[in-house]
Amino acid sequence: MYHPPHAISEPFHPMPDADLAMRAARGDASAFEAIMRRNNRLLFRTARSILKSDAEAEDALQEAYLRAWRALGSFRADAKLSTWLVRIVVNEALGRLRQRGAQVIPLDAAMNSTEPDTLASMTADPDDQPERIAMRAELRHLMEARIDLLPDAFRSVFMLRAVEEMSVEEVAQALGLPEATVRTRFFRARGLLREGLASDIDVALGDAFAFDGARCDRIVAAVLAHATAGGEDALPGA
Repeated sequence: MYHPPHAISEPFHPMPDADLAMRAARGDASAFEAIMRRNNRLLFRTARSILKSDAEAEDALQEAYLRAWRALGSFRADAKLSTWLVRIVVNEALGRLRQRGAQVIPLDAAMNSTEPDTLASMTADPDDQPERIAMRAELRHLMEARIDLLPDAFRSVFMLRAVEEMSVEEVAQALGLPEATVRTRFFRARGLLREGLASDIDVALGDAFAFDGARCDRIVAAVLAHATAGGEDALPGA
């Protein structure tokens, strides 16, 4: 029997995947809503990594969920539900690439290919691509901001040694410092810079291809609306 999506979604959160899958396979929409909310970010990012488009990734994810819902009866609890869902999303995303004429080549085959187009795509200078140019500009701003945060005693040493590529001897003469001090300050400045950039990257990775509450709600609502549009007969197990 179909349960409204909002009825019992919260109590399902601590429920094991296998139990959720079993309930959803019997037509329980609330159980499938919990499955979607538990896996939405992982699956969206998976689709996004293949399609390189937020909108296309959303569409692919919705279709993959509908396929998964219809196939839940074949899911076996000895496998991870998330892994099973990832396979479905990957197949859906790759299928969309093929439908629009894109050539989908396995990585091993691409590495060994002698086809001119494949070789050109793999050997093309990335610095000539607009996305790469924009990325380098962002990285430059990030690097400059981190250099500005270095302690005064380290910043000038780092600027002359790393950016201007002056020798240790030249930096020591220019700043009136012993060469050992230049080496120590440069080593410390580089360490601080790496720590700061690593922290920035960790934060950025967590925010990459953001999957906010609105997108999650939109996908869940669209899948449930489509799956239940025909009434209970549209649900698996109904």
